[in-house]
Amino acid sequence: MTSNSLRKEQHLHISLQEDLSPPENANGFDAYRFVHQALPELDLDAIDLSVRFMGKTLSLPLMISPLVGGINKGREINRILARVAQKRGIALGVGSQRPAIEDPRLAKTYQIRDLAPDILLFANLGAVQLNYGYGLEQCRAAVDMIDADGLMLHLNCMQEAFQPEGNCNFSGLAQAIARICSQLDVPVLVREVGQGISAQAAAKLIQAGVSGIDAAGSGGTSWIAVEGHRSSSQVQKKVASQFKHWGICTADALAMVRSQSSQVPLIASGGITNGLEVAKSIALGADLAGIGLPMLKRASLSERALEAYMQEIEIGLKIAMFGIGAQNVQQLKNTPYIQKAASP
Repeated sequence: MTSNSLRKEQHLHISLQEDLSPPENANGFDAYRFVHQALPELDLDAIDLSVRFMGKTLSLPLMISPLVGGINKGREINRILARVAQKRGIALGVGSQRPAIEDPRLAKTYQIRDLAPDILLFANLGAVQLNYGYGLEQCRAAVDMIDADGLMLHLNCMQEAFQPEGNCNFSGLAQAIARICSQLDVPVLVREVGQGISAQAAAKLIQAGVSGIDAAGSGGTSWIAVEGHRSSSQVQKKVASQFKHWGICTADALAMVRSQSSQVPLIASGGITNGLEVAKSIALGADLAGIGLPMLKRASLSERALEAYMQEIEIGLKIAMFGIGAQNVQQLKNTPYIQKAASP
């Protein structure tokens, strides 16, 4: 097993077995309330959840956030995720493909197009690898490996700082991202992994020419905590525990990115767990909501468990829209009926 594959095995085990629960309401959405409309003037059954994103129509504004790959268990999970994504008509991002770039035998753990020919599918590489020998060739290889519609470059400086084998040279990375955006023939999106995109970072990414941003705020999985669990150094573990809640909460990160552009395609992820939070994220300016660990946990149980969870999200989203009289996602996105809750 390669070092990359071993790391992925450890990441999967820790994510599924350890208690990584964030503090209650850590994603920031609890600070917002919908203003109930007793006369919604619409039929619940007629609510349209479909959206257009990156040139494809999705049945609801949802993405399964990048999760796993590079290991056999990851292949099993990815194929469950793919079948449900195809059935539900939602987007999907695979886990970091660096293991398969470095060992092509692992490509099969990411390849799911045979099960999901119609979905919006994103390849995924760490942006920092652009400072460690990666370039256009590797980005194209990641896209071609899975017949992806676009590439996600993830930013994870704090995870890398706590990772024993971390790559921490993030200097000049905006310029490197700009080169890939100008050269790659599919859309390039940039996402954080759970510490959030600030207004300043968003401005740099927009200037670099990204096709979209996943704000990916804190409130969900803390990869700092995951790396703390992996570390054999007691000092590193102690420092990681001090930083495990570091980051910009998802609701705030979403607002910060939107403050820089009303047009850039925007995904909200980070601790989103249900249809009501999906609705809030859209009402606050996102185009899609991304959900990661809750999807992973259900998929690791069974396809049926994941399908039941997806149904729960869809029903919750539709009822939230019904409660404010939003007949479609565009009306939800433009609703005046979302407000900051009064402070206690």
